[in-house]
Amino acid sequence: MDMNIIKKQKRQTSETFLLSSILALSGGFQDAYTYNVRDHVFSNAQTGNVVLMSQHFLMGDWRTAISYLFPIIAFAMGVLVAEQIGHKYKFARRIHWRQIIVIIEILLLLIVGFIPGSYNMIATMMVSFACSMQVQTFRKVNGYGYASTMCIGNLRSGTESLSIFIRDHQKGALKKAMHYYGIILIFAIGAGVGGVCSLAWGMKAIWVSCGLLLITFLMMVEEKR
Repeated sequence: MDMNIIKKQKRQTSETFLLSSILALSGGFQDAYTYNVRDHVFSNAQTGNVVLMSQHFLMGDWRTAISYLFPIIAFAMGVLVAEQIGHKYKFARRIHWRQIIVIIEILLLLIVGFIPGSYNMIATMMVSFACSMQVQTFRKVNGYGYASTMCIGNLRSGTESLSIFIRDHQKGALKKAMHYYGIILIFAIGAGVGGVCSLAWGMKAIWVSCGLLLITFLMMVEEKR
């Protein structure tokens, strides 16, 4: 068999369940962090931000509404920037473009830990920007499309696969469902740990996510060798 075909068949580190799990752990942590110590605004759950934004706009509470609007905009901008970086550096030799995204994410979250509470909106926007870059960049786990910073899509896909298994007894469908449910569970653990750490350590708790992301970066460095 041609060596190029073998290389293509080998699963990329960025798609392994281990790396995807670490990303999901970090994603859950970040959402809990901004909710608990950054004025109860979500960094990942933009659906929740849209609901709360609309509610406060209609109540006439424009200041609070805007605090939910700006993270939504930051999230959209993160997707745009990540897509541009992926396109520009897709064939880079010295460093994988996904590693570039992780470096940017680590730097942003590192800065967030120094931002005081009086600038919570800016801090949340930066976390939202970083989260969206992550979800845009890491989109597969063992070949299955997934999201590392939110649950609704994973829950739908996992339950769909479970339904197929119940009906057709396809082992592959059960395996797929377990991948999605596993990611959801790890995200939930990350959110729980993030909530506890955020309440205990305050603004600097976000640096835990920096450590988790550094692990994923080093895993991809090892793959390049």
